[in-house]
Amino acid sequence: MSLQSKKANPFELSLTAMEKIVNLSIQENGKYFRVYVTGGGCSGFQYGFKFDDYDQEEDSMLDFDQGIKVLLDELSYPYILGSKIDYIEDLMGAKFTVSNPNAKSTCGCGASFAI
Repeated sequence: MSLQSKKANPFELSLTAMEKIVNLSIQENGKYFRVYVTGGGCSGFQYGFKFDDYDQEEDSMLDFDQGIKVLLDELSYPYILGSKIDYIEDLMGAKFTVSNPNAKSTCGCGASFAI
């Protein structure tokens, strides 16, 4: 008897975020959706999202439902751990948002955070 387990991803994607990633990936010709954290913004760190190539030395490839593969570098991992990524469209525009339980504070627009 063999047991199979699926490794838990460090963050969640909402259904709306997954749908948007699928729609955007059609135009991205073999690139993967990347989630990353960099220094900057008004609170110290900021989230980033883009389509990019897979770098086997730097990246983890995360598998989500609907066949979605997301890249995450090892430096961003601890800053995004336990978060939920959503995609919203409202009067202010359309964007990916992050609900991060590790953030001690965020800026007014929600684009940057402090740990």
